[in-house]
Amino acid sequence: MAMGLGLGALTAALAVCLVTGCGGLGYVAQSTSGHLGLASSAKPVRKWLEDEHTPQPLRERLELSQRMRDFAVNELRLPDNRSYRSYADLKRPYAVWNVVAAPELSLQLRTWCFPVFGCAGYRGYFTIDEADALGDQLRAEGMEVSVYGVPAYSTLGWTDMLGGDPLLNTFIFNPEGELARLIFHELAHQVVYVKDDTQFNESFATAVERIGAARWLAMHASAAARAQYEQLDSRRRAFKQLTRHTREQLDALYRSDAAVAVKRERMAALMAQMRADYERLKTEQWGGYAGYDAWFAHANNATLGVQGAYDDLVPQFERLYEREGRDFARFYAAVKRLAALPKPERDATLRTM
Repeated sequence: MAMGLGLGALTAALAVCLVTGCGGLGYVAQSTSGHLGLASSAKPVRKWLEDEHTPQPLRERLELSQRMRDFAVNELRLPDNRSYRSYADLKRPYAVWNVVAAPELSLQLRTWCFPVFGCAGYRGYFTIDEADALGDQLRAEGMEVSVYGVPAYSTLGWTDMLGGDPLLNTFIFNPEGELARLIFHELAHQVVYVKDDTQFNESFATAVERIGAARWLAMHASAAARAQYEQLDSRRRAFKQLTRHTREQLDALYRSDAAVAVKRERMAALMAQMRADYERLKTEQWGGYAGYDAWFAHANNATLGVQGAYDDLVPQFERLYEREGRDFARFYAAVKRLAALPKPERDATLRTM
């Protein structure tokens, strides 16, 4: 309140802190100003469609997004609110830039905490300069760091009074299946969010995006859109299989009793093997597709650690969806019951599923 915030703005600030790993008044200020700047630039999709100056390609994507948004409510039982009913052009390539960090010989992500809302394994900034500054600071402390752009984030439904989370130029022109994935993923965060458990939250949302995108494509997409998605998703699955295998090997190494020098040598060999395997995938199966080049060029414990947060529990959530009869209402209820458990019991239940 000392910064002159109204209740809506304060709620927005706290919501942004909730999903970006808040900490400190300076960070609250940048989170508040960044999100309010984003929100204030958005206007309802209806107005964009009524505006004769809206370019036709954008008009078509906005119309598609609204069909997806209706599908999310009617078929996936995701929240029916103001999120993704407005659009903003941020004039930049990403909504936020995340910073993740891990120690030299560990995949355990550094966490940032905020009173009431808990901790997250990443910290987000609305400018690349601020993200890079924190990255440099963490590297100086001996951490392995990754700074990467994020096309969208969820305020978990807390900012509905301000118009909710808008569609953005950072993702509106994604291929059809990828656009569906993103919208469904971010809306899933509004269904369930567990304090201090990034892996649970992201794996659940990833499971919803995968199930939802497959259903959307089967029911509404053209053959060309389905083929495009299958190609992209096939590459994504191969990427995740390769990185998961490397994570498992590294985790076993880091937990072993080997000397530090031996761990460093073995770690370097495992990372080199992962990159070599990727190059083989590119040339032998992907026809030279280089979509993951930047990721592998900068891969380290931090990038592998955050990948695990999004992937490692997805199969368990997908099995839970099947167990609940592919009924989204029952599935969400089951996930909420899991979320209410203490973390050790929650993890044990999921991993034995």
